[in-house]
Amino acid sequence: MRTPLIAGNWKMFKTAGEAVALVQDLSRLVADVSEVEIAVCPPFTALKSVATVIELDKLSLKLGAQNVYWEEEGAFTGEVAPRMLQELGVDYVIIGHSERREHFGETNETVNKKVAAVIAHNMRPIMCVGESLRQREAEETNAFVREQVVGGLANLSADQCANLVVAYEPIWAIGTGRSATPEMANDVCRHIRAVVGGLFGPDICREMRILYGGSVKPENIAMYMQEPDIDGALVGGASLKADGFADIVKFDEQRVG
Repeated sequence: MRTPLIAGNWKMFKTAGEAVALVQDLSRLVADVSEVEIAVCPPFTALKSVATVIELDKLSLKLGAQNVYWEEEGAFTGEVAPRMLQELGVDYVIIGHSERREHFGETNETVNKKVAAVIAHNMRPIMCVGESLRQREAEETNAFVREQVVGGLANLSADQCANLVVAYEPIWAIGTGRSATPEMANDVCRHIRAVVGGLFGPDICREMRILYGGSVKPENIAMYMQEPDIDGALVGGASLKADGFADIVKFDEQRVG
């Protein structure tokens, strides 16, 4: 049985002080949640502060980073090495988000290097894949997503990918208010699972968690979580307010309601 994972990608929002306040508010609202893993991914500048609160208050939240560079150290101005994140107690690292691919030129090859580096430092990658509206309308979704998965996991072994998380985020649904139907999202998630199974075997694909991201909010999370190949969500804007994010985490209550 795969444990659901709800991860909040705070993008370039929240100062360190604002991030601490959000984590404290969120932790109170989800204190009774035990069967869902919750991760928060603040900006780099807030990681230490959030890590300290999680440790001192013994919170069950997991800490995530939004990006990483693949080298151990060096003359790479503005970048952050995996061992720097590891030292802070980071559990998850988002890799290959569509915004990184679009605005900062990330490719399947650089995503692959980052995934390998994160795994080597005992953190868990959340590797993002997803198609554009043009690709969706041209019925190229499966081929494009397959290329992203295969490229992102090139030269890795089954053992290395044992803790891999993949996030399916259709580009046309991120921050637009549009969202894929649960059936559409599940079809692609099932395809991703099959691709990973072809690469690493049935055990890995059976245990791997696949998240959906793209205008996820309290009003629609329960529908996605009913789908058999969707194991959680990578949440953007709706994770920036504690009460809304808590409602997403408590998706079973939303379903009952």
